[in-house]
Amino acid sequence: MVGLALPAAPVRTRPVLRFRPRRLLARLAVPVVCIGLALAAWYTVSLLLLAPDRRFLLPTPDQVFTQSLGNPAKLEVMLRALAVTARVAVTGLAVAAVLGIAIGVLMSQAKVVERVVYPYAVVLQAIPVLAVVPLIGLWFGYGSTARTIVCVLIAVHPIIAMTLFGIQSVDRNLRELFILGRANRLRRLISLELPAALPSIMAGLRTAAGLSVTGAVIGDMFFAKGQPGIGTLLDMYRARLQSEDLLAALVLAALFGVAVFAVFTAAQRLTVGRWHPSGR
Repeated sequence: MVGLALPAAPVRTRPVLRFRPRRLLARLAVPVVCIGLALAAWYTVSLLLLAPDRRFLLPTPDQVFTQSLGNPAKLEVMLRALAVTARVAVTGLAVAAVLGIAIGVLMSQAKVVERVVYPYAVVLQAIPVLAVVPLIGLWFGYGSTARTIVCVLIAVHPIIAMTLFGIQSVDRNLRELFILGRANRLRRLISLELPAALPSIMAGLRTAAGLSVTGAVIGDMFFAKGQPGIGTLLDMYRARLQSEDLLAALVLAALFGVAVFAVFTAAQRLTVGRWHPSGR
């Protein structure tokens, strides 16, 4: 009697990561085209729309590079100021992240806390920061502490709102399953609610990262004591009509903001992974 031959089990192989230059070029094409259009518009306004006696207000990109960014002495001053602003922005974002996540978690666990705290958070977001800046200077001085507080005030609200939204959006069936398993509130928070709210929390942090850079630059402009930041240089260049240096400092501040946004985008992909659309 001849035995029946069983089909061989399929061999699972790991997918091979392949370098796809077309996909990379497709991703880079849009940013490159946008930068080219922006530079073309810049040249058009500076050379064609402005009168010759007013072109000093908007120098061309090559003038900004040769007279400011290409000058090692000026570039060193700007990079030192940018480092000061970066420290303030990172410190303010860290404080805002701790406070925002903690407040969002507390509001999600107790309706009384949400009813008491959330209106103040909304009012804090609605008040223009420039109106509060003089009071911050009077209360906390005009140094780095005041700059950090400005960053926290600007960046904390998105973290609070997105943390609260993420925890409240957890599937009710999963909550009931944990309740049936006799999991206490702390266990549900750690094992279910915070992991499920992670995409929303990361989205709030990514938004707050850009706002913290804005707050650091605003704080530099109003609180000039201590080491000058990039905002301090912007205000000084504006007063002296140094248009090349002003635009160069703006470019460096914009590049720093883009770098911070890119870092938190990468962090969101690493933490969320492939199980949520925001991590793709």
